[in-house]
Amino acid sequence: MADMKDGKFVHDATTPPTSNSVFDLFSLKGKTAIVTGASAGNIGLGVAQALAEAGANVAIWYNKRKEPAEQAAAEIEKEYGVKCRAYQVDVTSYDTVAAAVDANVREFNGRLDIFVANSGIAWTGGPMLDGPVDMYSAVVKTNVDGTYFCARAAGQHFRRQKREGTTFGDDARPLDPPFTSGSFIATASMSGHIVNVPQLQASYNASKAAIIHLCRSLAVEWAGFARANSVSPGYIVTSISEFCSEDTKRAWKDKIPMGREGHVNELKGAYLYLASDASSYTTGTDIKVDGGYCAP
Repeated sequence: MADMKDGKFVHDATTPPTSNSVFDLFSLKGKTAIVTGASAGNIGLGVAQALAEAGANVAIWYNKRKEPAEQAAAEIEKEYGVKCRAYQVDVTSYDTVAAAVDANVREFNGRLDIFVANSGIAWTGGPMLDGPVDMYSAVVKTNVDGTYFCARAAGQHFRRQKREGTTFGDDARPLDPPFTSGSFIATASMSGHIVNVPQLQASYNASKAAIIHLCRSLAVEWAGFARANSVSPGYIVTSISEFCSEDTKRAWKDKIPMGREGHVNELKGAYLYLASDASSYTTGTDIKVDGGYCAP
């Protein structure tokens, strides 16, 4: 829970970074991150690469595509000289998520600094009244329940580390570097801010709006030991939009001020900012990276 007394926040519950160097503020050296939904060709993998390049050891989670995920992890290790492993985790089961987080923390130096909840699935069923109910359930279980479960499991470690200042496990030792604040980042969507057209996707839109408000709520609850923020990508060139026709994509571009879809590497900066000490005073925020779609 947030540090509160008599209904008011406790003063000076957090401290600012000691360094004024931009490079130090953005460095993740010695820190541990978990990124869900990090299979090949999607946002999660791009985020994992960005965090690794900044110095973090990274555990990447995937759902079904084992071989590409393991290959990506090996490439990240080789490219950036950090530890990176791939794990198959069902984010729709809290027990599975909690066990995986505990196992990852034990394996990765007994600590957790960053959790990126990126797992998500699209709605492809058309109008609400005609679409299958089981598809709605799948979207909500992955996008909303999965994000909530990941936040709960990660938050347990963030809070304990702030209170105890030690690694996780029987051989607990002081955290080095010291733990200052956890960072939970969820992948939302501009669809949590607007209603997409021409495709109709009420359940997806609602799921992403829920993620944004969940992070705002956690920002209040976790003040003092962790920050919680979200990133809302616009139309990005990934496999999640492969079901859309070229006519639909042309309609998207008509509504994007920049006139094109974004690329995964154009999201890396937003996630790195929120993961690092550069965002030490940023919590409860959603960053839209949408080419201006939501601006008009």
